[in-house]
Amino acid sequence: MASSGNIATLNPLHKMSSGTFSNGNLKYVMSSSESGYVASMSMTKKSYCEVRVDAQSNNGGSIGIRSGQCNEYYTDSLTFQTNYSSGDLYLYKNTSGTDVGDIGGVVSTGAIVMMAYDPETYKWWVGVNGTWRSSGNPATGANPTYTGSATMFEDMNDIFWGGWTSGANGLTVTFNFGQDSTFGGQETAGGNADGNGFGDFKYAPPTGFLCNSSGNIAISDDIDPAGDDGADDNPTKQFNVVLFNGNGSSNAVTGLGFQPDLIWGFTRSGSQDKRMVDSTRGGSERLHSNTANAASTGTVVISAFGTDGFTANGGQFNNDNGKTCGAWCWKAAGGTTSSNSSGTITSTVQANTKGGFSIITYTGSGSNATIGHGLSAKPNFFMVKDRARGGESWNVYHSSLGATKYLTLDTDAVAETNSNRWNDTEPTDSLIGLGTNDNTNGSSTYVCYAWHNVEGYSRFGKYTGNGNADGPFVYTGFRPRMIFVKLTGSAGNWWVEDTARNTFNPVDKYIAWDQGTTEASGIPVDFLSNGFKLRTSSGDFNSSGATIVYGAWGDVSYKYNNTF
Repeated sequence: MASSGNIATLNPLHKMSSGTFSNGNLKYVMSSSESGYVASMSMTKKSYCEVRVDAQSNNGGSIGIRSGQCNEYYTDSLTFQTNYSSGDLYLYKNTSGTDVGDIGGVVSTGAIVMMAYDPETYKWWVGVNGTWRSSGNPATGANPTYTGSATMFEDMNDIFWGGWTSGANGLTVTFNFGQDSTFGGQETAGGNADGNGFGDFKYAPPTGFLCNSSGNIAISDDIDPAGDDGADDNPTKQFNVVLFNGNGSSNAVTGLGFQPDLIWGFTRSGSQDKRMVDSTRGGSERLHSNTANAASTGTVVISAFGTDGFTANGGQFNNDNGKTCGAWCWKAAGGTTSSNSSGTITSTVQANTKGGFSIITYTGSGSNATIGHGLSAKPNFFMVKDRARGGESWNVYHSSLGATKYLTLDTDAVAETNSNRWNDTEPTDSLIGLGTNDNTNGSSTYVCYAWHNVEGYSRFGKYTGNGNADGPFVYTGFRPRMIFVKLTGSAGNWWVEDTARNTFNPVDKYIAWDQGTTEASGIPVDFLSNGFKLRTSSGDFNSSGATIVYGAWGDVSYKYNNTF
């Protein structure tokens, strides 16, 4: 039997208030104040778990499923709670703040609750002591306790086992995600595994439902190092960060691990624009992420896109003599482009479908239009720049904001609503929509850099700040190599942190995409095996109640991580 790898526990980094964890983070004592908790792994496949009710008081607490990006105790949750005045098991959904029905029965102290969830159909089943409520049958899909929808949670890619309590309610529970059917010695062992042979459950998991273990984690085949291409599929072969010392002349930078197609340079020890050069436009054309300037041409700034890095030529790139420098680099298709006529505008595309990244160039039409992006999935994040005319800002789409809004890469501006950027049209698996604004689709030439989520490697989402140094935990499903964060409702810079400039936690060196300023330090973030944890109350990273969008690229999938 293959190893199950790490099995989920409750995640103490995601605690909302003052509950207490013990027994290897499987037991949780809910406090008398508002509190909430989630597991350490999201449910990307059909999942099964068990929970023992160890103690209860008043109206108890709740157990169920919830959104991991939520930082309030009850919102974006679908849970059942025990009402001990009537002895009923009651289903409660608090995305709308309303009860959705009494599912019947009594949950007593010592009872073992079974839960099964299917993230594809949004069906959820609840049972007690070996019997599913309402004659439910997760194996056949019959009689679910509740059926949700794709819009029920903020991000259905981030659904976890968890729960919450409020006010004077109290509940002590012990979870079994598959590691201990005795619940810490409180029960006789069950010895039941899932269909892959993983886990130790009191009751047999329904056919097709799996324990939350790293062995069962779904990741993209395209970045799986155990796949056909072996090491070439590693996330670090799709994106990496390289540091170097500038010399003001020809500088062969190596150690990247692959041939880069987008090179985004930065200067750490001095104020300098951040240059962007790609293998589609060639090494003689550079744009600046922190300005609205037109592309600079005529000087070769990247003289070679090498197999393990690049050669910077002089100080026109981020390569000034005596400066410490670096570059964020992505792989596309090795400089090979193709014509794409999927949209109303024919585009030139260089796509890395494994890494979910493409470089797109096109000539604007001035009319509502579409362009093909060459990827296999809908982009979650893309940026567009007018190459020929100065004064036209970078416009950015982020899937957490939707196609009615845009951000500006070269400024700290709030998210704006304007149909002329993306024509209020969400991108598709093949197309990006364009409006009529000169920033994205005037009578000029443009470049677009587009990315989509790749399970186990890249993730674009949002979180809500809590204004506390014990900040939100954000699940990504991999250990990040780099993250960016951006406030949306108030002014805030595009801040970037990575593990090249900090090789151990906390990562606290930050630099801005939208500024030509030097690197600074003092904003701590923990980069963890399954996501990142804010350790700062800094406004741009963690303003209380603020919506903050993020992007992350990884170096090790949680599936293969040796840490937990």
